[in-house]
Amino acid sequence: MKIARFDNNRVGMVRDDDVIQDLTGALAQLPAHRYPFPHHDALIANLEILNNATTTRVVPLARVELLSPVANPGKIMAAPVNYTKHLEEALADKGIHHGNLVAEIHKAGIFLKATSSVVGPSEGVHLVHTDRRNDHEVELAVVIGTKGRNIAAAEALSYVAGYCIGLDMTIRGTEDRSLRKSPDSYTVLGPWLVTADEIPDPGALELSLAVNGKVRQQANTKDLILGVPELIAWASSFYTLHPGDVLLTGTPQGVGPVRPGDVMVASLERVGEMRLLVS
Repeated sequence: MKIARFDNNRVGMVRDDDVIQDLTGALAQLPAHRYPFPHHDALIANLEILNNATTTRVVPLARVELLSPVANPGKIMAAPVNYTKHLEEALADKGIHHGNLVAEIHKAGIFLKATSSVVGPSEGVHLVHTDRRNDHEVELAVVIGTKGRNIAAAEALSYVAGYCIGLDMTIRGTEDRSLRKSPDSYTVLGPWLVTADEIPDPGALELSLAVNGKVRQQANTKDLILGVPELIAWASSFYTLHPGDVLLTGTPQGVGPVRPGDVMVASLERVGEMRLLVS
């Protein structure tokens, strides 16, 4: 199933990548919560309500504004330098490392991004600190579906709700990663969530990003240093994972700057592609 959030927080199922069946009425079945609210995304925790939902209308995909498929991620976890070739380019390019220590992922660890940085593809990326280099980083994004802690790698994929494309936008500089990667709109998720049953092996997916029609990043998730199961196991050894938490798995080589007016197109095998404007 491909689940999209669109327009004014409507929810639907994408069919044939050209229409959306509007299933927003199913949201009335979500459990009611009172303050203090839970640490998870209510829809991601209850995706089964969409299985028998009634379609109220069918909308051409070209006519909707696509939002992030996850409305309320409790946390965004991100894996740095998780492709060998990206580690090599980061070490070689002063425009990337700015004198910071760049270590392979086993030493660098996982970092966190602000949840306020999340947008969908139709909202675009709005650059800040444009006197500095702002780079694109396309990634496989994993959305957690089941609460868990100290998860074994062998069981990790059973905790996944689904997958989408992630863009981890980055301001280059000497500050901590979390600061430079957390401005508003610097985490793009989309174009929709593909449920885990449609992607049995997230470790064999083609991934790419083009800027103004020119391909800059192209790789396969088989080249990840730590694969999805290992990343989930590692993250869950530090944090309790909740439905709707997002894990960005790392970007491949080819990262580069974008400027206002640029158009990025990111694609992920078995998921689709998303187009977004930089402003």
